[in-house]
Amino acid sequence: MTTETEEIRLSPCEPGRLTPAELKTLFLFEKLTDDQLAWIADHGCTMRVAGGGLVLREGDPATQFFVLLSGTVALSRRVGQDDVQTSRTEQRGVYMGATNAYLRDDGVPRSYLGSMRALSDSEFFVLSAEDFGWMMREWFPMAIHLLEGLTLGMRSSQAAIGERQRLQALGALSAGLMHELNNPAAAASRATGALRERVAGMRMKLGKLAKGKVPPDRLIALLNLQEEVIERAAKAPVRTAMQIADLEDELGDWMDERGIGNAWDVAPVFAQGGIDTECLLEVESRLESPDLLDQAIHWIGYALETEQLMSDIEDATSRVSSLVNAAKQYSHLDRSAHQWIDVHTGLDSTLVMLSHKITDGGIKVVKEYDRSLPQIPVHPAELNQVWTNLIDNAVQAMAGSGTLTIRTYQEDERVVVSIGDTGPGVPDGIKKRVFEPFFTTKPVGEGTGLGLDISYRIVVNGHGGDISLQSRPGDTRFLVRLPLSEPASA
Repeated sequence: MTTETEEIRLSPCEPGRLTPAELKTLFLFEKLTDDQLAWIADHGCTMRVAGGGLVLREGDPATQFFVLLSGTVALSRRVGQDDVQTSRTEQRGVYMGATNAYLRDDGVPRSYLGSMRALSDSEFFVLSAEDFGWMMREWFPMAIHLLEGLTLGMRSSQAAIGERQRLQALGALSAGLMHELNNPAAAASRATGALRERVAGMRMKLGKLAKGKVPPDRLIALLNLQEEVIERAAKAPVRTAMQIADLEDELGDWMDERGIGNAWDVAPVFAQGGIDTECLLEVESRLESPDLLDQAIHWIGYALETEQLMSDIEDATSRVSSLVNAAKQYSHLDRSAHQWIDVHTGLDSTLVMLSHKITDGGIKVVKEYDRSLPQIPVHPAELNQVWTNLIDNAVQAMAGSGTLTIRTYQEDERVVVSIGDTGPGVPDGIKKRVFEPFFTTKPVGEGTGLGLDISYRIVVNGHGGDISLQSRPGDTRFLVRLPLSEPASA
């Protein structure tokens, strides 16, 4: 494992310099002219590193260009708290270090992209980054222009497409949120309009009751009766749609027998509130006046419907509040960039944001959560982007029909999130390429090829975790493994 305090010890070794003839034996220089070989011989030197020693460290300024002469070396990249070995070689002539020194100076400090350690006593031919950059620009100007164009073009393309994907993600989030907000907002609007009509109706019924010369004690009793009916409705057991329909018929018949006006309009209100004929018989007996029964039933019906409408408005506004809260959790606009979280919170908020794609397509969601999992240290907004990419890909793979399974569990010192679908699967020939930038199996215009690449970099480079694919027809799973401990970079 490399550390910032480990000393790098490069020492000169014999013969100190290589002759043009010796340089020509290295495949990197074999096509150069004698004058070019002589220039390189004058500007380079030979250096030695003992076995186990660090040759260059990731993140340090890229000041030297190395060509291996003898020995075995290993290249590695830092991932969280670990050094991941990317290659190991003993091939004479391989090069590493300041390999991009020939690029024009754009003001961005250049550093080593990885670390190199000598696994055995190793010798190198070394050029300074400045000399190597001058040599490349002066001797191979056309090649440098092509390489610069390729490098800068790839950077620009990736930045532009990355920005495009972020805008698409924002658009998808906005569209999904607007789609989800529209239903409860419309329901609240409809309920408010109906509530206004019912309140007006209640005022009219109250006026008619008063004109009916109802004794004050009887009117008070009627008001108390109304409150009792409303309270009974609030405590009524939940009925199925079939049970409610049967109750409507029973109530309608009861009201028809007593000459209640518009009985088949009033009966559904009482049935929805869970009021049965036993309750209506009690109302009838306590009125002690058959002439008031019609107006009392309608007045109580208005009160019941008013309560139901207010409950609808409360449910709709609560739904709006829940959606806004889910959006805040998804984007983490009001939280610090890095924190300890329950991984299920981000998964649930992502499902809410994508619910219009999931439910509209008829996809079943199965959650197999291990709620005993400990909190983990992450960048929540970045991790939610990973869940969005993986869930969205799963939904698209199933083409509107299938089962989305999200499972969480602990594996050694890591939390594992499995996102699976029942789509056709990923062919064996391209499984290894799914995390490559710009690689996509989607039709032209439907994918950037960066979703899984971005997800990989967030999980692996940003969180010290791992992401892998298991796939066969009808069972495709992306497994995201995140460490339980605090990453060194956090």
